[in-house]
Amino acid sequence: MVSRKRSGARRKALFERISIQPEAQFFSYEAQIASAIANQSTTVSDLQAEVDEGNRVLQRSPLGYLKVDQENRLLWCNAKAKQLLGIEQTDDYTSPKLLLAIARSYELDQLVEQTRTTQVECQKEWTFRSISPDPANVSERPAYPLRGHGIPLAQGNVGVFLENRQQEVLLAQQRDRWTSDVAHELKTPLTSIRLVGETLRNRIDPALVTWADRLLREVNRLSALVDDMLSLNHLEQQQPQRLEETDLVKLLYQAWQSLEPQAKLQDKTLDYQGPERAIASVNSGLVYRMMLNLLDNALKYSPGGQVIHAHVQWSEVGTTPGLLLDVFDCGDGFLEKDLPHVFERFYRSDTSRTRSGDPAISNGTGLGLSIVQKIVESHQGKVQAKNHPDTGGAWLQVWLPTSLVGAEPNYSSPR
Repeated sequence: MVSRKRSGARRKALFERISIQPEAQFFSYEAQIASAIANQSTTVSDLQAEVDEGNRVLQRSPLGYLKVDQENRLLWCNAKAKQLLGIEQTDDYTSPKLLLAIARSYELDQLVEQTRTTQVECQKEWTFRSISPDPANVSERPAYPLRGHGIPLAQGNVGVFLENRQQEVLLAQQRDRWTSDVAHELKTPLTSIRLVGETLRNRIDPALVTWADRLLREVNRLSALVDDMLSLNHLEQQQPQRLEETDLVKLLYQAWQSLEPQAKLQDKTLDYQGPERAIASVNSGLVYRMMLNLLDNALKYSPGGQVIHAHVQWSEVGTTPGLLLDVFDCGDGFLEKDLPHVFERFYRSDTSRTRSGDPAISNGTGLGLSIVQKIVESHQGKVQAKNHPDTGGAWLQVWLPTSLVGAEPNYSSPR
């Protein structure tokens, strides 16, 4: 009897626990949901605070910033972008409008489209001429150079940073004007000093001739520096070029012939690989100067008895046909830290480019590769410097877009 009573009590207690458990689980789930909602609200609040802070920073940025969607509609822009692009509208972006209808800049529209298509960061420079969208208020506004940096964003959106280059251009013009004036002022006295030195050399005691020769070498070096400075100034003025059909391979050999006497003294030869002819529409005088500088640079920094390599081949960048010229030597190459600066004015490489002990190296002006870069840019080409993986020497690659005459040359018969 006692056993039956105990068994009944246990069943009653178990039944009570089963009856209470669903209600307890409900309150537990409700608490978890409330906690998750609270955490989510905190996260959303934190994210919104970060967005607001980012917008405040962009709003006060010295650079212009704008964001467009996949249909090229303006989603947002800061005050600087409005100023640079002459945008006259309120801060209401609930009904986005086409960017081209707000800011009349086809170059900016092209930058946005290029960034969206390639999905890589793109850069473009142009002169912006503001046009009022109101035909009744057509007034002449100042034009100034802009630089745009396009950044691909999610869902086809594009962000663009805008930079006013007016001050940079003015400083560059002042620098060029100053260097041009100084070069012109130095040209006449240097010529006079050279004439006096040559006259004295023939009349002084033979024991003092070495001093006269040293004087003449330094005067010649300064004269070459002045000529290079004037050449750079002329190239930076971007004067219209006279393009003509030119055999670039023949031009390369002509440049080498000018340097061949110096090359023979050091037992250096040229190894050319490529087509027998490569006809293109270029400015022959400028391209000849470019090739002369490239070969001269390789000649100076290559050890005696070595080979200077020059390769020519047809290549395309995107859909644009062009010619790729490779010139590399067997020297010690560039230091990695110097590679971003080799085309800067008066760049002189570190010890890795002076181990050959060639006295001709000290006669350089430091402007040779700067002139090469300007000539390539004047032809809308590209130039880059690196070290060749096989020889270890300096490797300069020049790509020039060309207007080809006739069929592509036959590579089976290299010169």
